[in-house]
Order: sequence, then C-alpha cells, then structure tokens
Amino acid sequence: MRLEVQNLSWCAAGGVKILDSVDLQVAPGSFTGIIGPNGSGKSSLLKCIYGVIAPDSGAVHLDGEDIRRMKGRQLARKIAVVLQETVGEVHFTVLEIVLMGRHPHRHPFEGYNEEDLNIARESLTRVGLEGMEKRPFPTLSGGEKQRVLLARALTQRAPLLVLDEPTNHLDIRHAVEVLSLIQSMGITTLAVLHDLNLAAFYCDSIHVLSNGRIEACGAPGDVLTARLIRRVFGIQTLVETHPITGRLSVTLLPAGWAQGRLTETAGPR
Repeated sequence: MRLEVQNLSWCAAGGVKILDSVDLQVAPGSFTGIIGPNGSGKSSLLKCIYGVIAPDSGAVHLDGEDIRRMKGRQLARKIAVVLQETVGEVHFTVLEIVLMGRHPHRHPFEGYNEEDLNIARESLTRVGLEGMEKRPFPTLSGGEKQRVLLARALTQRAPLLVLDEPTNHLDIRHAVEVLSLIQSMGITTLAVLHDLNLAAFYCDSIHVLSNGRIEACGAPGDVLTARLIRRVFGIQTLVETHPITGRLSVTLLPAGWAQGRLTETAGPR
C-alpha cells in the first residue's frame, strides 16, 4: 500500500488554517514518522488521511486511488487506525474489543466465525496480551488498553496502519516492544511520535510538521539535526550517532546551554 498526500490544506471553524499545502509520501512496507510540536496539525493531518476530516483542497491517494471515492467499509479494509485516546469506559471484554477489527470484513449483523476468533487471538498474542480475553476493558491499565487497541487494528488486517502517538500510555519497555512489533510486521505504517529517539530508531523516514506545513522530510539522519530541532521545538539538543546502535541519539540540553560549547561538542549538526 502506497500513501500519497498531495497539496493538502484544511481550515478549522472560523477559518483558522491548520494544514497548509502538505505533501507527504509513505512507501509500501515502510515505517514513516510524523513529528512536530503540539498544535502543529499532526492529528488533523491523520484525520484527513483516514477520512474523518474532508480537506479544503488537495487529495489523499491509496495506491493511486482517491479516498474520497471510497465507501466507509472499503476504506476501513485499507486503513487501520490507533488513536491516542482510549475508547472510554465501555463494558466490553478484551476479546470483544479486538473482534471489532473484523467489522469491515463482515456483513451487517453477521456473527463472528472461527477465522475471526483465530485472527483476534493471534493479534492478542502478538501484543503480549494472551490469556486476557475475558478481562473487562475498563479494568485494564492505560498501557494495556493501548495494546488492546493495537490488537484490534492488527485484527483488521488492513495494509496501511495509521497511529497517533501509539506509545502515549506505555512505559519504555512496552513502547519499545510495540514499535519493534510494528516494525517487524512490514506493514506500511504512518505514526505520529513525540519521542525523537524512538522516531530516529524505528522510522525509515520522518516528516517534520510545524505550523501546519512540512518543515523537512527524509531519512532520520538527514532530518534530525540540532539546528532543525532548535528551530521547530525551541530546545537545545546534542545530536550524534550512537556508538552501539549506529542510529541517531538526541540528548536534551539545559536551557541556556552555551552555543559555543554546543558547537564544540556537537559539531555542525
């Protein structure tokens, strides 16, 4: 599945421009990240991509087809979404929540079959929640709820996975496990991430969104520089290659860190 966003703009109520001429591409099988400060338009961009918001101009294409020509069930078979919010205090079991991912593949009022159950249980195992099928969803921790929602998305078996801060409620161990799992599956993935080190480690490419516009895009090593992070996020950082992983490492520096000392330590990045 190839995702292409072309010249997309959207204004909120009152004419406030949230997204301004956004271009974005996600190659088949890649893990693409979106980073940017709060209020930069990241969640709004995702909503345009999975069809909740209709942009004022521009287009979203999946394998060359405009999503505006797709019906809801057809689009749901192509895009699975995991939001940062949970589904609330609903009185469903874990298995019932995960089975909802099979709705795009069933006729209305049609029950689940053995294949649906097997897919749901496999998804629960993949996110480390095997044996929790009968647990009431409201009794779970925030991290467990997030993994249930990821399992529901995997159960959907869509070729494009869209995630809005998928590690928001996870401790560092489960955040790494979830992102490693997503990366290992080879599903075309677009994810909003706040942790720059996780973005640098897991993403094949990164789009930086600032004030509704794409500020930079490309491989993490080309995008994540101390200069760009300072310009977009307003913070000083040390960006270097980690000696063990070979990936970029971003270290936050105290406010007021001397620019001369930063240059001597970090070089031109």
